[in-house]
Parts: sequence; structure tokens; C-alpha cells
Amino acid sequence: MKRIIIALIAILMLAAPALAETKVAYVDLQKALNLSKAGAQAKSDISTLVKKYEGEFKTKQEDLLAKKGDLEKQATLLSDSAKAEKEREYQKEVRDLQRFQKDVKDELQLKDGEYTKRILNELFEILQKIGKDGGYTMILEKNEGAVIYASDNVDLTDELIKQYDASK
Repeated sequence: MKRIIIALIAILMLAAPALAETKVAYVDLQKALNLSKAGAQAKSDISTLVKKYEGEFKTKQEDLLAKKGDLEKQATLLSDSAKAEKEREYQKEVRDLQRFQKDVKDELQLKDGEYTKRILNELFEILQKIGKDGGYTMILEKNEGAVIYASDNVDLTDELIKQYDASK
């Protein structure tokens, strides 16, 4: 895909008559995601969830450590079958804690993906408008490797962020 884009740019640049009509710019979508108000709000929402789940995990972990301490204290007083039963219960709780940790990680990744997809779709809509209104032949994504060098005066990232934030 990158090669196709680079080849397309090369063809456009070699065609002298088309060169006068060609207007190319680029945008840094990662920067737009990070610096837009919606992107900052999404980061804040995810951070709040992370703190909430960290608190829950810490509480469960402390409970588990306390149970392990109790199990070690009672080990000499318990029969072998009672000791084995307590150990099975403890191992089940360890697995439950690990499952909780994995579920939380999966949920946070899903939530982050949903935010990113929604914001990117909205950014693309605004980029379409910027491209059409500005008469651009092509707008490239800076971080996809297709832009080796570009002057800052063809960087539309700040304009994209400004228009996106204004639309919210």
C-alpha cells in the first residue's frame, strides 16, 4: 500500500502539466487523536476506569494474600484432607483474580478501540471536507511512512484539530 502511494506521488510529480494542478498535504492523525478535546476526554475516561479497576484488583489481591497467610498459619493444625481443600480453594481464588485481571485488560482495550474508531471516523469526515474545500488532490497520513519529507506549510493537523474541536 505504501509503495502504491509513493508511486502515485511520483507519477503526479513527474507529470508537469498536472503538477500545477496538484495540491498535496499531510496530516498526523496520531497527533490529532491525542490533542483533540475528544481524544483527551477519551484518555481521561480510560484513565478513570484504570484507576477504578486497579483499586478493585488491589483489594482482591490483599484479601488473597491474607487468606494465604491464614492458610500457612493453620497448615500445622489441619488434617491433610482439610489442608488440600483449603489449598484448592486458594488456587481457585488465584485463578479468579487472574481471570479478573485479563477481563479488565480486554475491556480496557475494547473501550480504547471504540473511542479511537469513533474519533477517527469523525476526523475522516472533517478531513474530507478540508480536502474538498481546500482543493487538495491528496491528503496523506504522516505516520504511515508515505511522507518522507514535507514542509510544515502543508501540514493540516492543527487545522484538523481546530475544526474537529469546533464541531464538538
